[in-house]
Amino acid sequence: MMQELPVSIDAELSCEAGELLSLVGPSGAGKTTVLRAIAGLSKPATGSIRCNGEVWFDSSSRTFVKAQQRRVGYVFQQHALFPHLTARQNVEQSLRQHKPSERRLLSDRWLRRVNLEGLEHRRPAQLSGGQKQRVGLARALAREPSVLLLDEPFSSVDSATRDRLYTELAALRRDLKIPAVLVTHDLHEATILSDHLCMLSKGTTLQTGTVQEVTTRPASVLVARLVGFKNVFRATVVEVFNGQALIEWRGQKLEVASAAHFKKADAVHWCIPQSHVVLHRQSRPSRGERENPLTGRVTEVLRMGDSALVGVHVGNPDRPPVYLSVPLHVAERNQVVVGADIGFSLLAESIHLMQPDRLGRSRSM
Repeated sequence: MMQELPVSIDAELSCEAGELLSLVGPSGAGKTTVLRAIAGLSKPATGSIRCNGEVWFDSSSRTFVKAQQRRVGYVFQQHALFPHLTARQNVEQSLRQHKPSERRLLSDRWLRRVNLEGLEHRRPAQLSGGQKQRVGLARALAREPSVLLLDEPFSSVDSATRDRLYTELAALRRDLKIPAVLVTHDLHEATILSDHLCMLSKGTTLQTGTVQEVTTRPASVLVARLVGFKNVFRATVVEVFNGQALIEWRGQKLEVASAAHFKKADAVHWCIPQSHVVLHRQSRPSRGERENPLTGRVTEVLRMGDSALVGVHVGNPDRPPVYLSVPLHVAERNQVVVGADIGFSLLAESIHLMQPDRLGRSRSM
């Protein structure tokens, strides 16, 4: 059923054949609404949607291609399988343009592609969550779509099954030369599956780029927060030279390797991934330790599997800490415990400057 868009959307994105683009953002960001618009299940007020040279929607020319006429493969979060039909029969629903004698052959071929050979006669109630999702994927691909749309397809399965589905989707993508758009709220999932990320918030595109660009060079404080930066602070540019800069932060001058578009006296926000903060070892100091060296007192050590997230206060203890992530054995070997004074360095190449942002102003000094 087609419906008008329920939320205000101001999104712009593109995805090439053979690529996977992930739409990432918090609940209510408009991710599924964008997917429904591409599929023709929702009608935007203005804008355009084009796929493989075809115009599916254009408000200026009043063009709107109905969902049934768009070659779209749609994989839903909750499978959306017909409970009274077998796996084979569910896939055959996408093959109605073929002769009945061809449907069984084609459906079985697609079920083999998603590793469900031998389960053709089972109904959804007899399948696991991962198997149901494979049937949904086979049904979507059986349409020979121009674009594959995936609406949080892995959120309802356990972690082991999810990892297997990731691997299978990656293998399928190498063979299928069509664009794929994935909706997910899981940044880890997006980064391991995607070529590009599109960050959305309140229906607006905040940043689109490669995984590396978005996760290490966020366009704003909001994007930095959404991609998991814990180290986001304010500073002032005190010198610019040869594309590099010095910034002043808490009475310290820090070198920044790339400072395009900024000039002396600019107020900025800066960020650095916690994994790019280098702990000074108690012995055998490295060359990197001479790069923006700082000292501080450890205020928290949070064990996270085989690594430790360490919070360190620098200067005024009322200000937010700097966080670094190190292997657990490194933290233990260097006696990184609450109350200890430690040294660490901020790699100049990893410090990223952003325009000042009012978001989180009271907690970003």
